[in-house]
Amino acid sequence: MKKKVSIHDIAKQLNVSAATVSFVLNGKATEKRISGEMEQRILKHVKQLGYRPNRVAKSLRTGKSKIIGMLVEGIADPFFSAIARNVEEQAYKLDYKIFYASTENETRIAKDILGAFRDTQVDGYIIVPPPGLEEEIQGLIDDNLPVVLFDRYFPGLATCNIIVDNFDGVYQAMRHFVKHDYKNIGFVTIHSTQTQMRDRSSGYYHAVNEKGLTPYVKMIGFDLKPDQEKITAEIKQFLQDNPKIEAVLFATNYLAISGLEAIKQLGLSIPNDIAVIGFDDNTHFSLFSPSITAVAQPIREISDQVMQQLMACLTGNEKLPGKKTIVLQTKLIIRESSQVNKLTS
Repeated sequence: MKKKVSIHDIAKQLNVSAATVSFVLNGKATEKRISGEMEQRILKHVKQLGYRPNRVAKSLRTGKSKIIGMLVEGIADPFFSAIARNVEEQAYKLDYKIFYASTENETRIAKDILGAFRDTQVDGYIIVPPPGLEEEIQGLIDDNLPVVLFDRYFPGLATCNIIVDNFDGVYQAMRHFVKHDYKNIGFVTIHSTQTQMRDRSSGYYHAVNEKGLTPYVKMIGFDLKPDQEKITAEIKQFLQDNPKIEAVLFATNYLAISGLEAIKQLGLSIPNDIAVIGFDDNTHFSLFSPSITAVAQPIREISDQVMQQLMACLTGNEKLPGKKTIVLQTKLIIRESSQVNKLTS
C-alpha cells in the first residue's frame, strides 16, 4: 500500500519547514510573509503529489472542519433531495462540504447520526428534526454550535427555523376546490403531532368549518411509509367507505403517489369522478395524464434562507443564529387534476 504523503514529507522534499507548508496550504502565505515564489513552488509540488489534507487534523489546528452536517427525513424524497442539492451547491462555493444522512423520521437514528457528526467535528448543523430530538438539539445550542432547523421545528427551543406556511398552503388548496363547487372533500394525512403536519391539518379543518362542510379525514401511520402497497390499500378502502368524496387533498408527496394508484385501482377518472391536489409538487406531476395540481414549496428560497442563516454564524462574528422562525409562502400550481368546472354560474 502506498504511504500517505504528510506535510512533513512535503517540507523535507522542498527543504523548507513544515510550518511554511502548513501556512501556504491554509492560505496564510501573505500573512506570514512567505514569498509568492515560494508559495507557488509549494502549491505546484502539492498538486503534483496529489496531496489531500487530513480534515480532522486540520480542524484540530484551525478549529474548523469546513464541513456542515445535514440531517433530513429521507434523502430520496424529491423535496429533501432538491433542498440538499441546492445547499450543497451553495456550500461548495464557500469551500464547505456537506455530509448528509437520512433519519426516516426515527429519533434513534437521528441521535446516532448527530453523534457521528459531533465526532467529525462538523462546523454547523442543518436539521429536519424527528420527534423527541429536543434534548440533543438543546445540547448543540448549549455548546454554541450553529443549528438551523427547516421544514419543522420545536416551539420550545430557541432555534432558527425555516418553514413554509403549511396552514395557508392547504387552505388555498381547499379554497380552490370550493371555488369549483366541490363540497365533499377528503383529506389524507399521517398520524403526526409535528408542526408541519399539524398546520396542514389545521388548514383543512379551518376551510371545512368556514364553509360548513363535512370533514372526511384518513390518517395513515408514518411507519407504513416504506410499504407503498399498504398505503395504497388503506387509501383505496377510505375512498370505498366514503363514496360521497368528490375531491381529495393529499398532505404529502408520497401519499399523493399512493392515492393516485388507489384511484386507478378503483377505476375512477381524474378529475371527472374525483379531483386531486397533492401537497409538495413532484418533478413528474406535470407529465401525468391528467397532470396533477399541487401545493409547491419554494425550494430555492428555503435553501437560500437555510444557508444564509447558517453562514452568518460560520463566516461572521455571530456564534449562534438568533431565535426566529422565517415563514415562506407556498404556491398552488393548478393543473388538470382539479380543473373540472362544476360552477353553475
